[in-house]
Amino acid sequence: MSYLHNTWYVAAWDHEVSHEKPLARKILEEPIVLFRDSMGTPQAIGDRCPHRFASLSKGCVKGNSIQCAYHGLEFDGSGKCTHNPHGKGNIPTQAKVKSYPVVERHSIVWIWMGDPAKADPETIVDYSQSLDPQKRFVAKDYLHARANYQLETDNIMDLSHIEFLHSGSLGSDAVNQAVTEVVQEGRTVFSNRLTQNERLHESLEQRYNIPEGQKVDRWLDVRWDPPANMELWVGIAPAGTPEPRQVGKRIPFNHFFTPETEKTAHYWFATSYPRRMGEAGERRANEDIKYLRGPFEAEDLPMLEAQQKLMGDADFWSLKPILLPGDAAAVRVRRVLDQLIKQEQEAL
Repeated sequence: MSYLHNTWYVAAWDHEVSHEKPLARKILEEPIVLFRDSMGTPQAIGDRCPHRFASLSKGCVKGNSIQCAYHGLEFDGSGKCTHNPHGKGNIPTQAKVKSYPVVERHSIVWIWMGDPAKADPETIVDYSQSLDPQKRFVAKDYLHARANYQLETDNIMDLSHIEFLHSGSLGSDAVNQAVTEVVQEGRTVFSNRLTQNERLHESLEQRYNIPEGQKVDRWLDVRWDPPANMELWVGIAPAGTPEPRQVGKRIPFNHFFTPETEKTAHYWFATSYPRRMGEAGERRANEDIKYLRGPFEAEDLPMLEAQQKLMGDADFWSLKPILLPGDAAAVRVRRVLDQLIKQEQEAL
């Protein structure tokens, strides 16, 4: 499968990477180990010792390096061997592993899988409105999906599915009447959805403190940036409110997907509340993320994994999928990503 390489992928939440224990993670089919050096800076190198090809992630962090658990060779964040405990300690010329540029920003450890010379941290999308831990209580979680990452993207860009797949939690029978809009700005695609005069499921009424049975106008606006990074703002206002997006309350939900292999993906998701809310904001964030894990894990993942199983090795477009109105944003995203991958390959 072709991937976009010259871009920033999510490699981990910040708390997943520590100085205590290496973190093994496969990204774009490449085995990688992440760790923090003695200054707390995240590092990423290939997870294969060049001696006997042992997994470095099974070793331990020593100062600024990882020590291989098999024969004790140590490698720093640049991939260079820094210590050989055998013989006179001479370090073989080829004792090095691949290293990857990494940046810690917005509660995320980002990794660059392409040409290191092109790794510009300023191209990382600004998620400070939703993920700045200095301003917001951020609740985060992770799931592993046995499905292609673009199927995951389709799922978020076309939220018409919540009426059916999440009928007992996130959806309602008014979802298919939503007013939708797809906007593209450069490489960014927006999918905006407004459902009016909607009765939310009672579990959501309780979460949002809505009186039982009161109708609302609800919007679900998603921003997608390549390769598969999305910020969803969900807002609610009393039904019939003029310009509801201007006056209603809204909550951010982040969805990040990184390919592990052709048929598996990493899935990070989060929500947050302003720190000015105090303990109530922290509690709400933690409760919301726990609530959302239920439908994500028990409903979304089984559906996506079943899709992947039935698709097998076939290319998505080769199966000639029929298209419905709700597919507009997901199709636009696929077209943008396909074009970016094509341009990157042509430039090689």
